[in-house]
Amino acid sequence: MGRLLRLAAAAKPHGVSAESGTGSGVGTAWLHSGLGAGARLVTVERDEELARRAAGLFADDDRVSVLTGDWRLLEQHAPFDVFFCDGGGKRDDPDQVVELLAPGGLLILDDFTPSPHWPPRFGGEVDELRLFYLTHPALDATEVLTTPASSAVVAARRL
Repeated sequence: MGRLLRLAAAAKPHGVSAESGTGSGVGTAWLHSGLGAGARLVTVERDEELARRAAGLFADDDRVSVLTGDWRLLEQHAPFDVFFCDGGGKRDDPDQVVELLAPGGLLILDDFTPSPHWPPRFGGEVDELRLFYLTHPALDATEVLTTPASSAVVAARRL
């Protein structure tokens, strides 16, 4: 998953990247590793201690901003050329997640279980969330394996 994040950030060398769900900063570090000199990265974490620690990791790089609070704080920094939606938004407001993307922006959503079926299934039921992103009219999307037991949806916002 990390190399995919680095690739996405590198594909937008002057872009604005975002992450919801900073956690301990692993995804943030991968995105950071692909940032161009003219790029910016905004990440948000609702846990104050985790956000404080992540901010400390990137304190020497003014291209990176770590916000503390709800994922909707990202709206102030949109539109995004890359959005790794790893925390809030993915499930609770998928329409807004899509709206935060710039035209041509890349969306990365992980933590799916691969499904050999169409429509994709999880737990014996149609996976409505995954189906939402894969069939959204504003997105060109696909699913990629990140490990043998996990997958990610990768999408680009149509121009």
